[in-house]
Amino acid sequence: MPKKNFPQATVKFEIQTYIKPKNLSALKKTHVAFTGSPQRHPYDSDKVILVVDPYSTNTFYYEFKMDDVAFVEELPNLVNIEGEAISTARIWVKKMSIGVRCSPFVVEETGAISK
Repeated sequence: MPKKNFPQATVKFEIQTYIKPKNLSALKKTHVAFTGSPQRHPYDSDKVILVVDPYSTNTFYYEFKMDDVAFVEELPNLVNIEGEAISTARIWVKKMSIGVRCSPFVVEETGAISK
């Protein structure tokens, strides 16, 4: 009787080496690192959206101009229980740049309404 959850052989297994940014100490002085899942901006190609914790029920995202991003490091993918993978990255954004932090929420009553 075959087991459904038994590991199966993989056809291809890629290993990507970590590429350290050149002059990391200089980069830390002039830039700030943000980590999350990068997404295309829905209507402005000059901006990038970085979803901080895409599998969380309480997530938020950052929005930055592409010109303010100096370096992008690929990080390991996040995988949910269904096996869907989301890419993650660390982006280095120039200090004193303007960014937007958005925290979506569901509108509900904040307390009990007394009658």
